[in-house]
Amino acid sequence: MQIQDLPYPDPGVPDARSGPRFLWWLWRNQLGGQLKSLAWGLLHFVSVSALPFCVGLGVQAAVDRSGTRLALTGALMLLCGTGLAVGDTMLHRAAVTNWITAAARVQQLLARKAAHLGSALTRRVAAGEVVAVSTGDVEKIGWFVEALSRFTAAAVTVVIVAVGLVVYQPALGVVVAVGLPVVALAVLPLLPRATRRADVQREKAGRATELASDTVAGLRVLRGIGGEELFLDRYRRASQEVRHAAVRSARMWSLISAVQVLLPGLLLIAVVWRGIGLAREGRIDVGELVTVYSAVMILTYPLRHFEEIAMAYSFSRPSAKRAARVLSLQRSTNTDGTREAEVPGGDLYDPVTGLLAPAGRFTAVVCGDPDAAGRLAERLGGHPAEPDRSVLLGGVPLDDLPLDSARTAVLVQDKDPVLLSGTLRELLDVPSSGAVPATDALTAAQCEDVLDALVQGSLDADDPMDARITERGRSLSGGQRQRLALARSLITDPEVLVLDEPTSAVDSHTEARIADGLRRLRSGRTTVVFTSSPLLLDRADQVVLVHEGRVAAAGPHRELIDGDPRYRAVVTRETDEELAAADGMLLDELQELEEIEESA
Repeated sequence: MQIQDLPYPDPGVPDARSGPRFLWWLWRNQLGGQLKSLAWGLLHFVSVSALPFCVGLGVQAAVDRSGTRLALTGALMLLCGTGLAVGDTMLHRAAVTNWITAAARVQQLLARKAAHLGSALTRRVAAGEVVAVSTGDVEKIGWFVEALSRFTAAAVTVVIVAVGLVVYQPALGVVVAVGLPVVALAVLPLLPRATRRADVQREKAGRATELASDTVAGLRVLRGIGGEELFLDRYRRASQEVRHAAVRSARMWSLISAVQVLLPGLLLIAVVWRGIGLAREGRIDVGELVTVYSAVMILTYPLRHFEEIAMAYSFSRPSAKRAARVLSLQRSTNTDGTREAEVPGGDLYDPVTGLLAPAGRFTAVVCGDPDAAGRLAERLGGHPAEPDRSVLLGGVPLDDLPLDSARTAVLVQDKDPVLLSGTLRELLDVPSSGAVPATDALTAAQCEDVLDALVQGSLDADDPMDARITERGRSLSGGQRQRLALARSLITDPEVLVLDEPTSAVDSHTEARIADGLRRLRSGRTTVVFTSSPLLLDRADQVVLVHEGRVAAAGPHRELIDGDPRYRAVVTRETDEELAAADGMLLDELQELEEIEESA
């Protein structure tokens, strides 16, 4: 896989049982790139490590006044230099490719999981954590996956050089062979503490990111209640905790770096001290001493990769753990289904609540508990929070259909729809039947003033469809965002459209026009609207009252408002005291009527 070939046609099925397993799965799934990096890394590191032998041969040839050996040494140095340059260039290319492709694979997996889970994702994982995983964490995961092959090449090179020195000059080679494992493994006792501090830093950074994301999302509300300073202070404290944790982690890593500098220096001193003694005794030549000395100096370069891989793993392990936690989430129902892909039609029926929405009719649902209304809306769309009896569309259980077919048949717009950044044309470019033009949907949703606001807010857009919408539509009011989301839903023209409080943020006059437009545009299609607005309820073909998880009453709005106190309490928002007083007045009137009848 090359960078220009991204994204992956299929990122695969990850092993999300744990963070280390996920990292290992990523490494195995780009084995070709890892082998390329390993090969180029070996060429690079071996070429670097071979230079001291060339220098030693050249010094010895100069001492012996051998022009032939000196020329041969020059040719070998030219060969090593060429290998070094080519290996370094291609290693960097392969490493960057591995890094970016691994990070891209993780991002694709996270995006697929978010689309797979739908609204259930934010109920199980904070939105800020998802953002943290898909931004900062993917880079650290890609870093470790990429660094593993470079570390392997460096470790193999260290072994090759140690064996070569033992064969080349046993007296000094043994000192190097004994000292190298000590140098390489000396930092191991420090790694657990460094890892713990890195984990604490990542945890605090994740919490700060979540807090910042939540604060930005609710900035309009915070300004309304004057809570900016309160949340700003909370973020200041969180960011300071991140800074302190980062300093503590950096101290440990600086200690590890110091050990990585100190021990190779001590090994070099030991080699020089031992070599000088052997040279005085005449047991080694000057060229051999220079070779061993230079080789030990050069080995500090591949040895630095031992520190890097330890640091990469320490930082990537918590990131991989968080990514694996998100990727391990599963829907409560099977997404593949047991039926062939189809888009059924007919009545929409929920056996749990007894709700029946006749095909081609406008059904309004009144539910006193907004959370229960949201859960019921998700059930009607085939997105139940908990496994239960499936909703039926034309007698076909939605749970038995593939997820794509269920979403094509029933579209659910929740009470807080999200507008993605981009132009209005891009926002409304959604999968649809093609039967509802964008102009008709915008008109039905009463978006004329929204279009004017978008044009006025854009410097270079005369056509409202080319006007840009900011992230989550924050430049628009709540009612404007709500109407644009409604227009987007109307364009899709699904078999069944489920709307949860689609007009809660608009004024009554606009709401009445939206109700008329919605009824006109959805004529002949099944529409279910969760609302307590009398304007929408009065225009529905039928109104259903859901009370304590079951259908309690059904009929026209005017009949229910007159005859059902529970319905009237939800729609008119009467308190329990007002209901009791009304019931008392009704009882008094009945008693008076009975007395009149008895006296007559």
